[in-house]
Amino acid sequence: MIDTTTTPALGGATGGVRTLLRLEGAALAVACMVFYSYFEGSWWMFAILLLAPDLSFLGYLAGPRAGAAAYNAAHAAILPMLLAIFAMVMPSALAMHLSLIWCAHIGIDRALGYGLKYDAGFTFTHLGRIGRDAGQ
Repeated sequence: MIDTTTTPALGGATGGVRTLLRLEGAALAVACMVFYSYFEGSWWMFAILLLAPDLSFLGYLAGPRAGAAAYNAAHAAILPMLLAIFAMVMPSALAMHLSLIWCAHIGIDRALGYGLKYDAGFTFTHLGRIGRDAGQ
């Protein structure tokens, strides 16, 4: 087991790279909201489903490895991008709306500094440590 009291960011981005990644997340969130408006999505649905990917936190009930895998599956852009492609090919307004909400969530998380998780624990992300021990 990794000693999380002395382990640094475990490969987390720092400095200007971290800032750039967070700005990129903010840009993703804004772009998704603009496209959501363009595709005339329901803002009630947006508000209700915006935090749905965070249900993946429940994976941590099975331990840090399962938790990180569940969280990363719900917070990597791959699945919502595939859903958007499906929405364009079918076409499906609902699938497009869900994809944009999902990507907006990911963007907001990145902008706030919440990155993909390492299995060392919830506070270890690709954007650096989060939480009250992040400065150590």
